[in-house]
Amino acid sequence: MKIRTRTGLLLGCGLAVAGAALAPVVVAADAPTAARDAYVETTLLFGTERPDGGAAVTESEFQRFLDTQVTPRFPDGLTVDQARGQYRDRHGVIEKERSYQVIVLYPADAAASAGPKLERIRQLYAARFQQESVGRVDEDVHASFE
Repeated sequence: MKIRTRTGLLLGCGLAVAGAALAPVVVAADAPTAARDAYVETTLLFGTERPDGGAAVTESEFQRFLDTQVTPRFPDGLTVDQARGQYRDRHGVIEKERSYQVIVLYPADAAASAGPKLERIRQLYAARFQQESVGRVDEDVHASFE
């Protein structure tokens, strides 16, 4: 049994923990715990290198995108992790880049309305920053906000 814990609401380029905001505790489905509700955890994977060799997406550009496009669609909270990623581009070249993971947790019964919002975020980022794609991973989880 694996227990995963989200430890804070991260924002910005330094990705500082915001105030005393609490993030949800996410646990394995068979873990004994207090009442838990069904949620979906979606991770969006944003690259920062531009395929034309232009300047990479800056931390302030990414933060503005979060503030104007992601937060208005998911105002209840999200987590941002800065990472290093790699992928094979459409020309077969392995690209390595600074990247961001944006994790959004929402009730399972809200998945139908969350899906189009997430897809719009992916489309906007890809168009604005000339990205081949924005990755998306969805996972069914149980969460408690005690």
